Amino acid sequence: MEYRPNISEISAEMLLGYLYPELEDKWVARHEGTFYRNYNDDALSVDAQRMEVTLARDGFIKLLPEGLVNTEEELRGKEVKGRFEAMKKRLHLLNEAFLPLDSINFRKKLKIERRVSELLDDKLDYVLRTYFDIEVTEDTDPYVREAAYILPYVSKKRGDLFFVRELLKAVTGYPVMMSRGRYSGTDNTKNWLPMVRYDLLIPGLDSEGYMQKSAEIRPFCNFLLEWFLPVDVMCRFGIKQKAGSFGTDKGIILDYNVEIE
Repeated sequence: MEYRPNISEISAEMLLGYLYPELEDKWVARHEGTFYRNYNDDALSVDAQRMEVTLARDGFIKLLPEGLVNTEEELRGKEVKGRFEAMKKRLHLLNEAFLPLDSINFRKKLKIERRVSELLDDKLDYVLRTYFDIEVTEDTDPYVREAAYILPYVSKKRGDLFFVRELLKAVTGYPVMMSRGRYSGTDNTKNWLPMVRYDLLIPGLDSEGYMQKSAEIRPFCNFLLEWFLPVDVMCRFGIKQKAGSFGTDKGIILDYNVEIE
């Protein structure tokens, strides 16, 4: 089953910090109240040009005594409509008065969110460096760099052949076909090891493209072999022509089915 994240669960601080980090000290935050949070995202609306965000949260006005904003008798008796309009106007003026405080508070939360994210990244880099002997830098293979952050959970995923297929597909961006069988170095079928093969379905490669793609994914394949596949399973990685993708360009390798050493 494909996992689809629930966007409504993402906080406005995380979302805006990722999309508009340069506006961290400039946002004007309007709070519409937690009533809207039951069926909306945390950030109800975002206007990057005006640097305004509307939140499904309570602002500072909720800290005021209830009797200061409105009274129980205000909406009773005659002329309710007129008093209701006056109350709405009063609430609007109070919200505008507290808008600078709400905005400053939201900006502080943005900075806290950024700092927490930085600390978590530093912690994860420390764990990878100290316990897995992997230094994640710009020189690290891009596929390995992307998958390395899953290593803290490797104890739960090692040996999961279907997870390896999904990881290979997600990181490389290519469809992956998995096949399972038995391996024996002799003709004796009584002594065999389980075998799995992962084939990346990549259409339209010529000889030069195949060599380049094989070299490109080899470090990632070695990474998967080392960390995610059990030692008693023979594993092979290969490149196959995607079904139904026969090309007419010159130089295309016809029906290639190549194993990555």
